[in-house]
Amino acid sequence: MLSFQRFKPVTTLSVIVAALTLSACHSATAPELPPAPELGSGYRTDLSVRHAERHMAAAANPLAAEAGRDILRQGGSAIDAAIAMQAVLTLVEPQSSGIGGGAFIMLWDGKQVRAYDGRETAPAGATANLFLNADGSPMTFPQAQIGGRSVATPGVLRALKMAHEQSGRLPWAQLFEPAIRLSEQGFRISPRLHSLIAADRYISQSPEMKAYFLNADGTPKAVGTLLKNPALAHLLERIAKEGPDALYHGAVAEEIARKVQGHRNAGSLSLSDLAGYRAKERAPLCTDYKRWQVCGMPPPSSGGVAIAQILGTLQALEARDPRWALAPLKPLKAATPAGLEPAPEAVHMIAEADRLAYADRAQFIADADFVPVPVAGLVAPAYLASRAALIGERSMGVAKPGQPAGIEVAYAPDRSPLRISTSQVVAVDDLGGAVSMTTTIEAAFGSHVMVQGFLLNNQMTDFSFIPQEHGQRVANRIEPGKRPRSSMAPTLVFDRQTGELLAAVGSPGGSQIIEYVSKSLVAMLDWGLDPQAAISLPNFGSRNGATELEQGLFSAQLKQALKDKGHALSEIDMTSGTQAIVRVRDARGKAAWSGGADPRREGEALGD
Repeated sequence: MLSFQRFKPVTTLSVIVAALTLSACHSATAPELPPAPELGSGYRTDLSVRHAERHMAAAANPLAAEAGRDILRQGGSAIDAAIAMQAVLTLVEPQSSGIGGGAFIMLWDGKQVRAYDGRETAPAGATANLFLNADGSPMTFPQAQIGGRSVATPGVLRALKMAHEQSGRLPWAQLFEPAIRLSEQGFRISPRLHSLIAADRYISQSPEMKAYFLNADGTPKAVGTLLKNPALAHLLERIAKEGPDALYHGAVAEEIARKVQGHRNAGSLSLSDLAGYRAKERAPLCTDYKRWQVCGMPPPSSGGVAIAQILGTLQALEARDPRWALAPLKPLKAATPAGLEPAPEAVHMIAEADRLAYADRAQFIADADFVPVPVAGLVAPAYLASRAALIGERSMGVAKPGQPAGIEVAYAPDRSPLRISTSQVVAVDDLGGAVSMTTTIEAAFGSHVMVQGFLLNNQMTDFSFIPQEHGQRVANRIEPGKRPRSSMAPTLVFDRQTGELLAAVGSPGGSQIIEYVSKSLVAMLDWGLDPQAAISLPNFGSRNGATELEQGLFSAQLKQALKDKGHALSEIDMTSGTQAIVRVRDARGKAAWSGGADPRREGEALGD
């Protein structure tokens, strides 16, 4: 087992969180799966667990992590740091998140867990058939994504402002200073941003994006090029002074509506949609797992429900028969960046639990403000025990949804394509407060509609393309004002006995977030890995299809053992972007923090 160096864990901890956007199964009529925008950046082997005594911030880009740490050094709260990191990510990671998108925020203020819903909403003019062709067939993903058609009402600024009003310590305006300075002075294009620009064939179709990201000859600007964004700097200055109203009203709102409605692939987002958007505080979904309490987002996120189901199913398996206890990790004989891999039995159990959760997610989860979602039934121990009884020595291949208590309406399963993309930040402050925020504009570079130096989301494509099947409505169909289902799963973990916060975790990765979360939770809670080792562990799981293994990181012996259990394997890139901060004890018994960032991206965990 990897050690915490001079620190000892408070308990085998943690959690991971996530942002997901998935769907259980495909059909011949489903829209085509979009190419994964979250390309790998290479697997860094130089990362080691970071330690801090006072505070810590982690993000998918080091400039954002630095901004978060600077705010914490100034006495800011965890949500203050998250606001600063989101503003910087809008600039330096435009492919993944920004003020033109949405977010889910899990916050611990030292007294209670709060859950903030900044998910985008469908415009009032949106219809259930938005992504259907004239002949009734679903559009391809690019047809739906690129342009105004896919733009939903942004929500992240409203949610951040709501959380700041309740738990912020520094003035709102102060939190935007790092992003304004970077926008004015410029930042260097990173290898990751360059690779994503080079891989995107639609940038050249947007005059604003073309001028910003490409050279005069149409080639992507080189790694290390200084990129300035004065338009974004000016807008952030207005947001700092006026608050979110600077985006939701006035000239900026008018430009957003004009570009969305005037695009050749027009959408319906209007000034009234922008003016009427409201973030929501929701009741967090907290469930028990062995010695811990795991708290995540309720619907319209499916992440909190899915994580609770996976952990509950694993616990039920172990309770059914101790022989089903998760096997320990094994050192790899072949040299790989991770150096460890799970036992085949553990991969089998977790992948099967994933399948069951994904099947239920596609059937039941949507915006609970519009459709009845049987959340309590889905996470009830008795129901999860019945689901665990379906797991045997051989893989079930494809799981079917269950029959949880509380079902009021029969819905058709959602067969929309699996989505990708997002970003993640976590922070803990000097007073022990913590935040985990998963934030997104949906696919890489969102809708490719650029306004005042930032990109608008394509979040409408997170709704089902197909509103009904065989006369039954799909729960996640498009409806005006509705929030699309998400897989984002920002998570906080607590010690059940003491109530002490143990971890703040999360990951981007769209529909694969659930896999990343379940793997990392088990790695930290059951296998006792420190956060960096848990994040670096090879990714695996199932989205209710093939069992997915991170390409190049698993032994031939493990793969053969899974095949012998009936698993169809798919070795693919699994570019998570997990950030995790966990509570530890130093040699004197004093509480401190330990953090990790994903070696598959450019992020860092920084603290004092």
